[in-house]
Amino acid sequence: MIVTLVIAGAMAGLTAGLFGNGGGFVVVPALLFVFSLLGYQGDSLIYLAVGTSLATIVVSSFRAAITHHKLGAVDRDMLRNWAPWLAVGVAFGVYFASTTDARGLYLIFAGGVALYSCYFLFPRMFDRYSFEDLPQGLPRASIATCLGGFSALLGIGGGTPTVITMTLCGRSIVQAVGTATGVGFIIGLVGSLGFALIGLQQALPAGPPGSIGFINLPALAAISFASLVTAPMGARLAHRLDETTLKRLFGIYLIIVSVTMFLKSP
Repeated sequence: MIVTLVIAGAMAGLTAGLFGNGGGFVVVPALLFVFSLLGYQGDSLIYLAVGTSLATIVVSSFRAAITHHKLGAVDRDMLRNWAPWLAVGVAFGVYFASTTDARGLYLIFAGGVALYSCYFLFPRMFDRYSFEDLPQGLPRASIATCLGGFSALLGIGGGTPTVITMTLCGRSIVQAVGTATGVGFIIGLVGSLGFALIGLQQALPAGPPGSIGFINLPALAAISFASLVTAPMGARLAHRLDETTLKRLFGIYLIIVSVTMFLKSP
């Protein structure tokens, strides 16, 4: 279990640094696999996986953001302006998750992952669109709120839509990825607190030991430890490697995850 969680954490940290996505696409399937391997079953596992994933994103995104900030690739003004709306969206997402059954959450995750894979598999399809500057006013509030809500449901850091939005608005891919790690920290922090609270309010069946609400502390510790090591590596690689090849490889992984989650939905 520990080895699997450490490997998942290492991959989560690496992808957080590379793509600014927080690593949730790696952590949620890994946690479901580990919990099932230990013999735990039940509808609460998907909530536990999503909640724990959001908690790990706090660590991996923060570590990656520090590295990107040192490299001058974080737009602090954007983070400051988007933060309140991201938090509002996450709150809505957590509430929606609390009113959705396990099958619905599995299908939302699988569908969301399939949707996100399009950006990674076909990165050039977005090149034809461009805008003069980042959205302001109501468009900014709407985009940030939806981004936060959808990300909370999937247990991810919202890096992909952040990167898409920033690159379409003329920002470099490096700055977009760097700023996305900051977005992931905000979403992960608010989302993990929300999942911990809704888990504490529900009478849960016996699950993995060391859980507070819908956050499993042993898994959080193992994954966070590994991601602390690899997140800076991913951030530095983002400044060097061919982004198109990396995106396509990650897109293939997302398709596999999506199909697996569809099959696992009760």
